Amino acid sequence: MGNVTEKITILKDEKEVECEILFTFDCEETGKSYVGYTDNEFGTNGRKNIYISSYDTVVGTGELYDVTDPEELAMVQEVLAQIDEESRM
Repeated sequence: MGNVTEKITILKDEKEVECEILFTFDCEETGKSYVGYTDNEFGTNGRKNIYISSYDTVVGTGELYDVTDPEELAMVQEVLAQIDEESRM
């Protein structure tokens, strides 16, 4: 996992929104790279919105892809739990 302090622009509700990249990681099992980012807004649960998407490092288009596969989602949840645990140390 790497920490970066870059920004990306996404489309949210048909508007361009600048987001802060929080972390990136690669997964050997899926063969994909992932990026975690936030729009610095808070959800109804009072927690900051954090999004995770996969992206293709080979093509280099900068396109983000939704994570929808149940096994992939479970892996992402494990990574988020690990990041949360490490941030509390």
